[in-house]
Amino acid sequence: MSLQLPPLSLYIHIPWCIQKCPYCDFNSHAVKQGIPEQEYIAHLLADLRQDLPLVLGRQLETIFIGGGTPSVFSAAGIKQILDGVKNELAVSADLEVTMEANPGTFEAERFTGYVAAGVTRFSLGVQTFQAAQLSALGRIHNAAEAKTAAQLAATLPLHSFNLDLMHGLPGQTVDDALADLATAIALNPPHLSWYQLTIEPNTAFASRPPVLPEDDMLWDIQQAGLAVLAAAGYQQYETSAYSKAGHQCRHNLNYWRYGDYLGIGCGAHGKITLPSRNSILRTVKIKHPKGYMDLSRGYLDEKQQVAAEDRPFEFFMNRFRLLEPCPINDFGAFTGLPLSSITEPIEEALAKALLTQQATSWQVTPKGARYLNDLLTLFI
Repeated sequence: MSLQLPPLSLYIHIPWCIQKCPYCDFNSHAVKQGIPEQEYIAHLLADLRQDLPLVLGRQLETIFIGGGTPSVFSAAGIKQILDGVKNELAVSADLEVTMEANPGTFEAERFTGYVAAGVTRFSLGVQTFQAAQLSALGRIHNAAEAKTAAQLAATLPLHSFNLDLMHGLPGQTVDDALADLATAIALNPPHLSWYQLTIEPNTAFASRPPVLPEDDMLWDIQQAGLAVLAAAGYQQYETSAYSKAGHQCRHNLNYWRYGDYLGIGCGAHGKITLPSRNSILRTVKIKHPKGYMDLSRGYLDEKQQVAAEDRPFEFFMNRFRLLEPCPINDFGAFTGLPLSSITEPIEEALAKALLTQQATSWQVTPKGARYLNDLLTLFI
């Protein structure tokens, strides 16, 4: 089968934070001697120009500015980035532009400027409203600042905003987790990300692990939280994403539907479909800011073709995170493979009640969602 072009997104990585959180395994670096904002912006746009031959004639549907903490950049700097992108690429008339931000007062004061620069959606890294747990997570804002930032976001001419919350925190009880959700829901965000803290390699928590809740309590938190979110009108549409009607994150939906995305900035990943070569290309940019901004080098650190035998796992690893049905035709369209290549694992998934199949779609069952890793392993 021939490959078809999925929608195209752009991820922009800004790697600096005020301080590094002990649970964070993202490519981020604590600010020590100031941020080279203008120098980095010049490199971002040069990086984009180098990638343009991969996406000739295509338009962007979404942009996501992540980090690190993008809100350490000025509003003028964010405008410079977005204007530069729009000078190089066609964009959709309803372009979604998400920007991650810390909810501290310093960043909140800039929100109006970010919206004027073209941001249409904020994602605020709240994590928790509990003072002791904010401290344990190394967060530099407090609960009052988080509430103020959310209240401000609600007054701005945005399409949407998201609050990022964690559960399963050190010393957290079911009541603590539900109190966080209640506080967040009272702020009426159109979108909530609610996910369990995990200990990732190469983090401060990995070297000095905190005591986390037992598995039984984690299960109780998850089940109680799901009920609270549903009762408040938040529809779960992905493993850890919940939204009011019409406020799903389109950028993340494109990832999970196996869409294409350019990645620019330190350590940014990209995935681009090239039908003329029957190829899916993955790219990774140089990770460290010093190396990324070294004029003697290019921005590309790794480039690889996704082998045909790896495409089923890649496709379903993304697609089965979503609770919506997966159109059967999307598999061939976006992997270039015939359905016969996955007959055996699909039949096994159906037999184990991890999936159901309709005339035009597959649907992950509640059992399949709970044992998602077991489902995905079938496609390796």
